[in-house]
Amino acid sequence: MIDSHCHLDFDAFDERREEVIKQAQQAGVHTIINIGVDIPSSERSIRLAEKYDNIYATVGFHPHDAKKVDRHGIIYLRELAGHPKTVAIGEIGLDFYRDYSPRPTQRKAFLKQLELAAESELPVVIHTREAFKETVEIIRDFSTDIPGGVFHCFPGSVDDAYEIFSLGFVVGIGGGVTHQNSSMATVAAEVPLNRIILETDAPYQKPARYKERYNCPATIKIVCEKIAQLQGTDTSEVEKITDRTCQKLFRLVDTFGT
Repeated sequence: MIDSHCHLDFDAFDERREEVIKQAQQAGVHTIINIGVDIPSSERSIRLAEKYDNIYATVGFHPHDAKKVDRHGIIYLRELAGHPKTVAIGEIGLDFYRDYSPRPTQRKAFLKQLELAAESELPVVIHTREAFKETVEIIRDFSTDIPGGVFHCFPGSVDDAYEIFSLGFVVGIGGGVTHQNSSMATVAAEVPLNRIILETDAPYQKPARYKERYNCPATIKIVCEKIAQLQGTDTSEVEKITDRTCQKLFRLVDTFGT
């Protein structure tokens, strides 16, 4: 299995990072994509990817941190995007729920990073909250210039999912799929399996009834099992198809025989 979205560089894992990575491998997670949210976390993601063969990095400014984006930041982000283990620009997008950065600033940062993705020929990892329509409208202008991407922790409806599929994007499904009355579960049940990739968003987005303080990549197995149940298939089929989609999207080296 591939965990397409987690934050192993965050402080939550400082005391047990090595243990968490080993637990993930024991649970069947053969590849992890660690997601950047600003310059320091993007640098840490790359260092993790350099240390571990099965970890890859993305680089970018989360919309919460859009106010940090300036010309020098974009220049340096371009340099980080050229690292051989950088597989995407992200996570980027719009968050009108928290509004930690002013909305015009978020839009500007989003556009700058989409331009960088087009220039770098990298897919994008999208974060959108209470801003789905505007996020899609902005992406639509870049859909022929960037090699697709994923809407992480997919927040929309089945119709919304098909709209982003038409733009070359897939949906990221994580622990939210296990929660009661989850719209994510409806999407996971009704869209084609080859348009889904698995994620944990660790240390966030814990699955239902998960008792540990922080989520971790090993719980991708719970997500896989739930999607198999919703799709009426077995976990090996979910693993095979979602892995293939993820490998194609991020152009991952297939060193694990999947």
